[in-house]
Amino acid sequence: MFEHTSRYHALPTASLTLADGRVVAYKRRRFLPRGADMTALTEVEVGEGDRLDQLAARAFGDPEQYWRVCDANDAMNPAELVSEPGRSLVVPAPRAEAGR
Repeated sequence: MFEHTSRYHALPTASLTLADGRVVAYKRRRFLPRGADMTALTEVEVGEGDRLDQLAARAFGDPEQYWRVCDANDAMNPAELVSEPGRSLVVPAPRAEAGR
């Protein structure tokens, strides 16, 4: 259902049977990890015009991994992380994912 690099990949799949008998598959809810519990790889300073996908591409070699930076910085709104140039962001260390 999701690529192995997705934040949703390891979540269990559940199903719901609708009143008309159709079965709908869905992923269970993802709870955000605490950034303080994550191992930091490094910190980066947000530059003028930086975007999270750019930071993730530099840190992980994959712009779609921006969500890892969000998790490490307890961000519910990703845009807030890069809204202030000069802000320091934690980049988390890679970790082994379930199923890899």
